Amino acid sequence: MQLYFSPLACSLATRIALYETGAKATFVEVDPKTKRTQDGQDYREINPLGFVPTIRTDDGDILSENAAILQHVAERWPEARLAPTERKERERLQQWLCFIGTELHKAVFTPLLDPAAPEGAKAYALGKATSRMDLLEKHLSGREFLLQEFSVADAYLFAVLGWCVATPVDLKKWPALVSYVSRLRERPSIAQAFREERTLYSEYQARNPTKA
Repeated sequence: MQLYFSPLACSLATRIALYETGAKATFVEVDPKTKRTQDGQDYREINPLGFVPTIRTDDGDILSENAAILQHVAERWPEARLAPTERKERERLQQWLCFIGTELHKAVFTPLLDPAAPEGAKAYALGKATSRMDLLEKHLSGREFLLQEFSVADAYLFAVLGWCVATPVDLKKWPALVSYVSRLRERPSIAQAFREERTLYSEYQARNPTKA
């Protein structure tokens, strides 16, 4: 399997999931600005929108969209127990993947992280953050994970909550979420993935200094 990723983007979730499975995979870094891989390939030939993650499966198929990729990994390696098999819990997994992808990732953090987004759009997105974070705070109070066990939804949520440090969303307002992130950061798969991608992100920044 090949994972096309950008450091500390939502593709971090798939790296975490792959480390949970112990599967062999290759990782192809994509420049989020130029949309080119490190060997110069135009990534839009693989994913026309230029978004990460995208995977090339062992069968050679191309699959995009984070929620679909995460569920593919969970189903490809069921022994890792990254997705429940019982119907109601599986529906809850899909619920949380949709919530993270639409209500947090796209509705809140995409405008806040986009330097081209108008200030009005950023203010609107920030106004949406409180109710979404409040919902998570209530759900995770007294719980270790989103579901009964660690799942690909936790991997995705960890990646998205990591973006708080680059936005006005102050995670400290939600103590259950602070505890949740701290616990997950100690998980071996997450510790390894986060450490590696943080290093890659620092290297990317060094290659692309922000102009004053």
